[in-house]
Amino acid sequence: MKYDYLIVGAGLYGAVMAHELTKKGKRCLVIDKRSHIAGNIYCEDIEGIHVHKYGAHIFHTSNKKIWEYMNQFAEFNNYINSPVAVYKDELYNLPFNMNTFSKMWGIKTPAEAKAMIEKQVKETGITEPKNLEEQGLSLVGKDVFEKLVKGYTEKQWGRSCSELPAFIIRRLPVRFTYDNNYFNDRYQGIPIGGYTKIVEKMLEGADVQTDTDYFEFRKSNPDIADTTIFTGMIDEYFDYQLGALEYRSVRFETEVLDTDNYQGNAVVNYTEREVPYTRIIEHKHFEFGTQEKTVISREYSSEWKVGMEPYYPVNDEKNGKLFAAYKELAEKEEHVIFGGRLGNYQYYDMDKVVEAALLKLEEMGV
Repeated sequence: MKYDYLIVGAGLYGAVMAHELTKKGKRCLVIDKRSHIAGNIYCEDIEGIHVHKYGAHIFHTSNKKIWEYMNQFAEFNNYINSPVAVYKDELYNLPFNMNTFSKMWGIKTPAEAKAMIEKQVKETGITEPKNLEEQGLSLVGKDVFEKLVKGYTEKQWGRSCSELPAFIIRRLPVRFTYDNNYFNDRYQGIPIGGYTKIVEKMLEGADVQTDTDYFEFRKSNPDIADTTIFTGMIDEYFDYQLGALEYRSVRFETEVLDTDNYQGNAVVNYTEREVPYTRIIEHKHFEFGTQEKTVISREYSSEWKVGMEPYYPVNDEKNGKLFAAYKELAEKEEHVIFGGRLGNYQYYDMDKVVEAALLKLEEMGV
């Protein structure tokens, strides 16, 4: 069968593309190398709990149009992301706010917190930060940086803060209110029933094949579609001919526990360098679950190698230049559209993925 579009990747970007193109009467075939749809937002049902298999995904946006678009496919609950951080035997609220500062310094007022941060920043004597460590110290001072930023960041990047470039932390959001809401966005929540159902609805009307590797598939089906929408890794598409772009990967250890409540919160960060995982997610709290058991996932950040699952692009100067070179190749590729996190070598929040797909469709005249 001949299709108008071959969409490579059944994640959010590919699913939005498929939904809108199918609505316009286009024939779409969506393929994915994984055994399931929904990409990194896939939710697996374990003990009646929607487990975020590839890490926590909390939908948040300030764009009303995108919020309304997503609400076509699911009803969202009123989950508010309020993570906590554990450092040794101390527990702090995130983002950095008056609850954090009150616990850390035994103070009560915004004026006291500002004075303490200003004092510690001044004591560093840093005016031109040369690396991430100096940048963090010059933004929030010694206590907040060393307890809540340093160890977590070193685990995420797999190297010392003094070896990382300063630009990775352009700013550290500090709030002088007793507000634990992590996001500033007007709209946020978790889809009732999980994310997989959203993607199922988006893909209605399109043909879908999972367990299908694009590079093998195109060998035997070179003319299956007029246009390809590719949401995989741009460097892999070109067989790494200019070299591999760098990513950070994440490994998950998920287990079912015979208790109804393990940590009392969906997201708990472990900011001490010596604790090997970055955070523990307790999935039932995303949907206010009352199940008798619970499911937790420990997240371990790791170096990425070709063949592993890529999560976070390493957007430094070297990789920026390499991506620009691949983008030039991509622009010369006829009847192929590159999109999504891996196609654009860019970390996107979910609302930005949807927005990028809708903008590309507009550009295509759909």
